[in-house]
Amino acid sequence: MKQTQKRFQFHIVFRAEPEGGFTVIVPALPGCISYGRNLREAKQMILDAITGYIVSLKRHGEPIPSDEESFISLIQVPEKKSLVHA
Repeated sequence: MKQTQKRFQFHIVFRAEPEGGFTVIVPALPGCISYGRNLREAKQMILDAITGYIVSLKRHGEPIPSDEESFISLIQVPEKKSLVHA
């Protein structure tokens, strides 16, 4: 009987850097961050970082968080003059 491999789901955030390339973070995994010269490389690098993070969590008997039941949204907040400090 073939066993199915457990899969984890994580949100990743790509941020374009002014000097080029992309920084990638995983909000559910504090400190899990990587960089790639393009989106493809950034995705591969963060996949490697996530894998290492999960190995470390398992090794230390820590629970592995997941983003299976969460979602990301965007909200725009208008700037109010009272929020601006002189």
